[in-house]
Amino acid sequence: MSVAVCLVLYGFTVAVFGPRLLARLTRAGVTPRLGVAVWLITIASVVLSWVTAAGFLAVELVNDWNRPGHLLSSCFAALRDVALGRHGLLVQFGLLGLAIAAAAALAVLAGKLARALLSARTLTHQHARMARIVGHRMPGQDVLVLDAPEPLAYCVAGRPHAIVVTSAALGALDDRQLNAVLSHERAHLAGRHHLLVAVTRGLAVTLPRIELFTAGAQQVAQLLEMCADDVAVRSHGARTVLGALLVLSNAGRLPAGALGATGVGVLARVERLAAPPGAVRRWRTRLLLTAVAALLLAGPVLTGLFTTAGLALCGSVIG
Repeated sequence: MSVAVCLVLYGFTVAVFGPRLLARLTRAGVTPRLGVAVWLITIASVVLSWVTAAGFLAVELVNDWNRPGHLLSSCFAALRDVALGRHGLLVQFGLLGLAIAAAAALAVLAGKLARALLSARTLTHQHARMARIVGHRMPGQDVLVLDAPEPLAYCVAGRPHAIVVTSAALGALDDRQLNAVLSHERAHLAGRHHLLVAVTRGLAVTLPRIELFTAGAQQVAQLLEMCADDVAVRSHGARTVLGALLVLSNAGRLPAGALGATGVGVLARVERLAAPPGAVRRWRTRLLLTAVAALLLAGPVLTGLFTTAGLALCGSVIG
């Protein structure tokens, strides 16, 4: 049980203090791909810690079912016994009830997340299908053109995926800017960014009161836009991408589930393109993010090892 408790506390600590630290390191998009990776590692570390803790508790309950009170025979339990008195079947059944409630809560949350992901998938596939019906294909391009008064460019996942540009956007962008925008959208689809956005937004919708998930969804979406910007910059130059972003910056909201050039963090991206970070800042940020990622990857394992070692030492002292 002590391992489970420590894993829960580890996940809680990361969930509380992680968002502000990571936002400070990744908000400017100095290394957006590494930033996305560290956010995802952090989120996965917390989720896996809590799920593993629930698994440890369930296993211990099953193993010690025929030995009332044995589950709590640890240093922590001994201290609690001093304050609360002898434990037995009442505590055992209480823990069983908590375990069942926790399992039910996990099942409910997993169901909500699955429904959110399925809803997002259905929505984007329907939009891609409707775009292919209503729009017309741009000659020589895998792009659909929709007649609309707002200058929009975006991509939606589907079978097949669809890149959509409005007639107003075609009129506002020059050829180089249009090609940069299309390169941006193709980078989203090639990198499967829609899947990452769907998962992080699904967690944020399922657990809206946990800042790690809500802030993580926002930051990951912005960093993915910066990743797509970088792909476009390598082919068309920062000035062209910046110009296209400014041309489209006054457009309306994108369709739900779509990823577009002006979907998220336009101001931060404009500042980044106008004044790229220097080499020293990039390397410093890479080192800090790599260190954070290493700690997060090792954190749950070290927590379990230290807890087990501590229990063994405590048992030898008591014995």
